[in-house]
Amino acid sequence: MVNDMIKVMQAHASVRNFTTEKIPEEILKVMIEAGRAASTWKNFQSYSIINVHTVETKDKIFELQPQKSIKNASNFLVFVGDLNRAEKATKLHTDQFYPEGTENLLISSVDASLAAQNTLLAAESLGYGGVFVGLIRDQAAELSALLNLPDYTYPLFGLALGIPARQNAVKPRLPYEAVVFDERYQEQTSQVIQDYDQMQADFAGERRLTSTWSERIAAQFGAPSQTVTLANLQDKGLMS
Repeated sequence: MVNDMIKVMQAHASVRNFTTEKIPEEILKVMIEAGRAASTWKNFQSYSIINVHTVETKDKIFELQPQKSIKNASNFLVFVGDLNRAEKATKLHTDQFYPEGTENLLISSVDASLAAQNTLLAAESLGYGGVFVGLIRDQAAELSALLNLPDYTYPLFGLALGIPARQNAVKPRLPYEAVVFDERYQEQTSQVIQDYDQMQADFAGERRLTSTWSERIAAQFGAPSQTVTLANLQDKGLMS
């Protein structure tokens, strides 16, 4: 059975071009409150959200990461992994505080991601659109300074929101059988990748990119990871 909420979810497509119309403040709050209703590890709510809406601040972020969706969005929400409140809560009871490590990083990252996806779904259900911007991590230190992020916090990604100037078609996902397995993981051959490359090419048609899906993956994972995220995490006391 498919209800209205599922239809909204299945119709998701990233929106990078927005009209100049602003999202009313009270509607934005409804979206974010819906986002904050998402599941969270032990109810710790280990994230914060910076609502960037002035032209001045959006322009400064755009200078760091020149993506047009940042500049022309009504609101650019920066989701922040946040253990700063955890430090204050912990020190009410003990002088020992250990925010460093992979597990704590995952807790705050997953919490923020769930809230962000909920926020986007709420926006889409109301006729708005958006796109996630993860590349702001490439300028983590500069963005942290701009947004006054204290110790034990780090920028994860942004969510550009607004009224779509153009609605894109829904991109095809990998086949269900290539992602969802019964009882045990089923490793597959590279034929699944080649078939999906072709599916993406057929979908794009004349709008085809200069690289295939697998080539873009190779560009990401075929080279050493950038180090600025780690450096910023170390600077904020979240990694040793």
